Amino acid sequence: MSFTKLALIEPILKALSAEGYTTPTPIQEQAIPILLERRDLLGCAQTGTGKTAAFAIPILQILEAEKGPERGPRPIKALILTPTRELAIQIGESFAAYGKYLNLRHTVIFGGVPQHSQTLALKAGVDIMIATPGRLLDLMNQRFVHLQHIELFVLDEADRMLDMGFIHDVKKVIAKLPAQRQSLFFSATMPPDVSKLADTILRKPVRVEVTPVSSTAEKVKQAVYFVDKTDKKRLLIHLLNDKAIESALVFARTKHGADKVAKDLLKAGIQAEAIHGNKSQNARQRALTNFKNRQTRVLVATDIAARGIDVDELSHVINYELPNVPETYVHRIGRTGRAGHDGIALSFCDAEEKEYLRDINKLITKSIPVVDNHPYPMETAAASSGTGQSSRTQSGNGANGSRGESAGSDFRGGSRRRFGRR
Repeated sequence: MSFTKLALIEPILKALSAEGYTTPTPIQEQAIPILLERRDLLGCAQTGTGKTAAFAIPILQILEAEKGPERGPRPIKALILTPTRELAIQIGESFAAYGKYLNLRHTVIFGGVPQHSQTLALKAGVDIMIATPGRLLDLMNQRFVHLQHIELFVLDEADRMLDMGFIHDVKKVIAKLPAQRQSLFFSATMPPDVSKLADTILRKPVRVEVTPVSSTAEKVKQAVYFVDKTDKKRLLIHLLNDKAIESALVFARTKHGADKVAKDLLKAGIQAEAIHGNKSQNARQRALTNFKNRQTRVLVATDIAARGIDVDELSHVINYELPNVPETYVHRIGRTGRAGHDGIALSFCDAEEKEYLRDINKLITKSIPVVDNHPYPMETAAASSGTGQSSRTQSGNGANGSRGESAGSDFRGGSRRRFGRR
């Protein structure tokens, strides 16, 4: 199916064509017709499935159809509530891209920066507002934001909202919305608390579910390296010395760990930056922009900070530390292999992380191949004990037969790719 089959207006089709989009992803194909029928929607979808376009495109079309002659400041008609600043900014970029040929205004509201430019945009009038909960409530309390005219409400990344402790702020915002509205609810997972929240927001929703959490993108090639914790730094530098890895998103478990990995890479002459919650908004956005533009080769991130990172055609994800929640592994590697492209996910596993690996293998219902032939192996007994039936992968040795000369070469290569946004 092509976007031309979804009853979209010509200005939106033209914008999609300019972005190089011709075929909708499964969630776009399912959700767009439902939303154009003005139905509520419950979307169970991970980041990377194209869900931003799935709600942004119909919102733009609905508001364009309702637009009348301008008389005074525009009231806010659509509100997208999202947990992180990075994700809010990227959603704003999507609205700008898909609505470039429409006369609709949007603005992005988030904390960590002065509010002056944001309040100026609000005073001028906007049709669509993308916001994080804390700054939105601040501006509502200062009477810069009024929600009585909202027709379309999107709660994005609902499970992450709960993880980050935003549930009370979300409920305060919802209490100010008109009862008569169209609501869209997106979450990568549906634990009981999330389902309960959805029930309070949606009316007779249509449920759309794509890419269940237990599955991983088919085109993501996965591998695990057993390595002592003290050797992880050296193994990472060894892998990144292969220039075939033009850029990589590296995951650390803590903010301090992310900073340390980035510092170690810089010392080794590898351009790297860290992104996490303790960084200022400007620093985080600068690091993300540098990564997208390939000025920075490696971005080291914590899970919460990475939730808003949306980079098309990212070839490599490296789990420097395995997550203790197996679903998080699926979310991490979903950063690559997106929208039909192939990708590579490499993981380091030390002795303390073997249990995490077992849980991941169980969730994805297969064993991640093990790369045995690399310069920093664990003792055989330590590596093999308790890890289940993980398959072994022999990465080809170099011509001289020295250990690790081309360790991991099956997983590090890849065609040169360009970055974009979706």
